[in-house]
Amino acid sequence: MTELTKPPHRLLAKAITRRAGLAAFIASAIALVGIAAPAPAFAQDKKAIKVGIISGEDEDVWRVVTQEADKRGLTIKTVVFNDYTQPNEALERGEIDANAFQHEPYLDNQIKTQGYHIVPVGYTGVWPIGLYSKKYAKVADLTVGAVIGVPNDPSNEGRALRLLQNEGLIKLKDGTGILATTADIAENPKNIEIKELDAGIVGRSIDDLDAAVVNTDWALKSGLTPENRIAQEPIADNPYRNFIAVKAGTENEPWVKTLVESYQNDTVKVEFERVYKGTGLSAY
Repeated sequence: MTELTKPPHRLLAKAITRRAGLAAFIASAIALVGIAAPAPAFAQDKKAIKVGIISGEDEDVWRVVTQEADKRGLTIKTVVFNDYTQPNEALERGEIDANAFQHEPYLDNQIKTQGYHIVPVGYTGVWPIGLYSKKYAKVADLTVGAVIGVPNDPSNEGRALRLLQNEGLIKLKDGTGILATTADIAENPKNIEIKELDAGIVGRSIDDLDAAVVNTDWALKSGLTPENRIAQEPIADNPYRNFIAVKAGTENEPWVKTLVESYQNDTVKVEFERVYKGTGLSAY
């Protein structure tokens, strides 16, 4: 008897049997794929997270943060980067769960230029930009016509000029933002000469200047010490405080709170002070 001459009920029964066999085969295949390729643990299990940080001193601080997180039931794996553009890229792509390396002006610019969806969730530290001098012990001693060096890149020059304004040496035009330049100076009662130099050069030029506004990392590399610092940025409401950041939409998840608590405690603060020796300050 051919397939065409078989009774309809037999053909139907055979079709059902074939479909059942095919369904069983597909189910088995799916099960095997599930066993062979499990979902990444860090994407599913928020008892374990990846945090991006920058190489250097911060690695020592985060070793203590990791220990504090362990006590709270959260496992942290730090991912170390050498480039400041990479941690936000990795966070946006979901390769890490959080990062800790940047301040608000930097993140705002990254969001504007890259379209990232990243939000801050807890402050860590601040590295105050300082006014250094080897010739004068305090700001009031600076003479008329004193020469002060400042970094010449937009972000740091504006930051330097704000410091000089805080110390009463100059006054910026009303409404001037964080990217102020020397063209925004409205008042200069001591007729101070401001020299715009590369951020890596200004600290090393201190002997040829009356004073210089220098970033903390470059101050250390230039051999300047806290004793040479005659003024620094205020900590309160400082827009340059660094923070832990996460992808927008995850900021209220329980692990985020645990992560912030694992950083913001006295044990980590002691290690932070040991590592940065006063050049960086806890900002929480």
